[in-house]
Amino acid sequence: MSLFVKKPLGQLLAQAADSEKGLKRTLGAGNLIALGIGAIIGAGLFVRTAAAAGQAAGPGVTLSFIVAAVGCAFAGLCYAEFASMIPIAGSAYAYSYVTMGELVAWIIGWALIMEYALGAATVSIAWSEYLNKLLGGAIPYEWCHSPFESFTDSTGVLHSGIMNAPALVILLLLTLLLIKGTQESAFVNAIIVFIKVAIVLLFIALGWQYIKPENHTPYLIPEGTPAVVDQGGKVIAEYTGFFKHGWGGILGGAAIVFFAFIGFDAVSTAAQEAKNPKRDMPIGILGSLLVCTILYILFGHVLTGVANWKDFVDPEKGREASVAYAISQYMTDYGWLATAVTVAILAGFSSVILVMLMGQSRIFYTMSNDGLIPKAFGELHPKFKTPYKANWILFVFVGLFAAFVPGHVAGDLTSFGTLFAFVLVSAGVWILRKKEPNIERPFKTPLVPIVPILGIVICAGMIVALDAQTLKVALAWMALGLVVYFAYSRRHSKLKKN
Repeated sequence: MSLFVKKPLGQLLAQAADSEKGLKRTLGAGNLIALGIGAIIGAGLFVRTAAAAGQAAGPGVTLSFIVAAVGCAFAGLCYAEFASMIPIAGSAYAYSYVTMGELVAWIIGWALIMEYALGAATVSIAWSEYLNKLLGGAIPYEWCHSPFESFTDSTGVLHSGIMNAPALVILLLLTLLLIKGTQESAFVNAIIVFIKVAIVLLFIALGWQYIKPENHTPYLIPEGTPAVVDQGGKVIAEYTGFFKHGWGGILGGAAIVFFAFIGFDAVSTAAQEAKNPKRDMPIGILGSLLVCTILYILFGHVLTGVANWKDFVDPEKGREASVAYAISQYMTDYGWLATAVTVAILAGFSSVILVMLMGQSRIFYTMSNDGLIPKAFGELHPKFKTPYKANWILFVFVGLFAAFVPGHVAGDLTSFGTLFAFVLVSAGVWILRKKEPNIERPFKTPLVPIVPILGIVICAGMIVALDAQTLKVALAWMALGLVVYFAYSRRHSKLKKN
């Protein structure tokens, strides 16, 4: 049987319509927009903004957000068409199965683990960093950093991480909430979203008066900017590569902050739990993307205006808790705001982790129903109707990454998985328009094939802009996925058996 055998669209639609055996439909358009904002505004805004400014874009990180948002907009339009037409929990995996066949679907399903599972790991690491900031550094460095991280303090003492214990705690609590139910999780998420959006708006409004024009000059990192080393002589940032300064740095920064936009496609994983997916899915996907893009541009402008981008090069000076650092150092009249922001960020990170874990468990649920991964991933709780075994397995996997892998590594891999999914979803819309032009499409992506092509080109460009080490690890992960497919998934595929 061909590696590219396609799942019949009619079979997928029948599976989505089976509400008796499947997931409960409990989410409205407002819930979906809140889920999108809940996943989008988090580590990408509060941590990756400073990382992109300090490592590649400087004050031009606002332009990086625009580049990333444009790529997301093209992909978002394609997601909206698919999600309204095929309201199934598998997101890009399910769409690829219909348009490009089983092997491609498996590849994207495997890549999505990097997006959602590693996304949850990255944000839980950031959650740990901000908790320690709120507690005044009470948690020893060794117990809130991975074994691969170390730093030399001002007295010359070297500190090495053991494991990130706080990250494990928040992952456990949110896993228990997800097992309890989708509606309960959506309610908690809505409360958190209201709090963190209010705090973001407050920081923008109060911080605007503290912007120093000299911090935005020059707007791009100049060529020839010297490397930065820590007190132990270790290079922590260098600006010699094309994607590390100037206009190339804008694209490099876009690849870093792209992590900030992964939430809107997580909305598509909840399609099977939407009350009216044909109408509500496009609203949830595009609405959350629009709101967050505007907030991101304003936030990046204020943050790099209040504090100089060079402050965000050294993690010990400001990158790990950039917003609280900028307030405490330069907005001294609003010291209370630093604490409020940190509390709100902790809550905000919690909603991001919640949506990422939910999205990954729903993709596992769909892949399990197709026979490509073991049956346990698709088993629903007899009372709560949630994929509880998938949630527990996911907790173990994500927990290992959060406890023992540095946050920047997981974050860049998350960007790769997301961009790869966007490329295939954009291609899928174009392919299905050619092969199935008469299928009902409640929402139609405009200007096909121009929009899908632009989505493919921009997202592929940001993949290339990722650092070489990230690309090597990502390719190794994809190679492992092919081994798993040929060793297990191909032989257990229900579509091929039938």
